[in-house]
Amino acid sequence: MQINMTSDNPFKHLIDLASERFGGKALIANDDFFASKSGLVRASEPIFIPGKYTTKGKWMDGWESRRRRTPGHDWCILKLGVPGIIKGIDVNTTFFTGNYPEHFSLEATYSSSVETSTSITKTKVQWVELVPKTPLKGDSHNFFSVNSDKSWTHLRLNIFPDGGVARLRVYGIVTPNWEHLKKQKTPIDLAAVPHGAQVITCNDNHYGKMENLILPGRALNMGDGWETKRKRVPGYDWIVVKLGTTGRIKKIEVDTNFFKGNYPDSCSIEGCRYSDRNLKPEDFSGSKQLKWVEILPKTKLKPHFRHFFDKALTEATLSDSFDYIRLNIYPDGGVSRLRIYGFAEK
Repeated sequence: MQINMTSDNPFKHLIDLASERFGGKALIANDDFFASKSGLVRASEPIFIPGKYTTKGKWMDGWESRRRRTPGHDWCILKLGVPGIIKGIDVNTTFFTGNYPEHFSLEATYSSSVETSTSITKTKVQWVELVPKTPLKGDSHNFFSVNSDKSWTHLRLNIFPDGGVARLRVYGIVTPNWEHLKKQKTPIDLAAVPHGAQVITCNDNHYGKMENLILPGRALNMGDGWETKRKRVPGYDWIVVKLGTTGRIKKIEVDTNFFKGNYPDSCSIEGCRYSDRNLKPEDFSGSKQLKWVEILPKTKLKPHFRHFFDKALTEATLSDSFDYIRLNIYPDGGVSRLRIYGFAEK
């Protein structure tokens, strides 16, 4: 198995399948005496607060077991927020210096029925090794590639013999159950991460990460959306989203939540159907001949407001199906969420 350890994240273009933002949970650990297992899937970056202690010892942002005095090792079982194919992981030991595990290993399983700590301990689970017992570095991002094309729902993180891990990031490709989703009688969000949607590229994300645009729920604050710098030249800003599957669009939501003095004056939306659903960012900068169809004409926006568009959608939208969506904002600013409601093409 090829293992990649570096300070730069080689998997930053992929979704963190284990993140609490998508419903990831730490179900059970054999020991989380010093720091709760729930810290493993926190969406925030780990922090360190000098002088902060609990009744059990130093407060740490992550999962930390007590010092082991008996043979064996510690472990934690996690449920991924969305099932997916795992391409890489980050065993992040930031701020764990003299108390990080010496080694770790990672196992996985697929189960549509195991949801709780009780059920996973009472169910006979077949674990498959994804990463063998491997050394870790302290106070570091430890990136490893995973060679597996199967979809997984649960992971077991083993640490040898004990210690603390700040975060476990599980980067991969979402595998939605489209057989079930295609039977839905009401529109679904084709641009939702749990449905396999991805933000491919944008011309500017100076203030807010482009990936924020399709995160679950409404934005937590202004930094939880997509925001461009102030444009000092003619033109407009744009962002491209790949829908989870080819689909027909019925309604669109553009949310400017928290953007009050920096929301776009207006927006428009275009769609593209293309047989290659694996286009790369550079393909949207003119290297391929893509035919964009107007879905929503240039329309005024309001600050800190949820905009819903259905009747304003063009007639072509009602008959066409799309793979990629381009949101254009004029001239610049911030949008917290984009929802594309429709039906998967059968």
